[in-house]
Amino acid sequence: MKRSLMLCVVLSAFASPGAFAQADLAKAKNCMACHTVATKLVGPAYKDIAQKYAGQKGAEDKLVQKVLKGGAGTWGPIPMPANPQVSEAEARSLVKWVLATK
Repeated sequence: MKRSLMLCVVLSAFASPGAFAQADLAKAKNCMACHTVATKLVGPAYKDIAQKYAGQKGAEDKLVQKVLKGGAGTWGPIPMPANPQVSEAEARSLVKWVLATK
């Protein structure tokens, strides 16, 4: 499974130089402990989040707040904890990357 995750991260890096930086940020901020790009882990896959919120007005702001403050009930019974180690600017950058995931 770790090899699959690493392959997704590496392939994403070749797709866009910014993608590599965002994957590194997600890893550094422990996002990858619960999420992967392509498959559900503890939380939903980033591609599934992008699909769910595609075209929704205010989705970026809503997800930034979820990253910062946590949330529950949207994806099942396991809550997402707050992430005090993530600044608002970092959260916004990560959310933009997640929403661009295909």
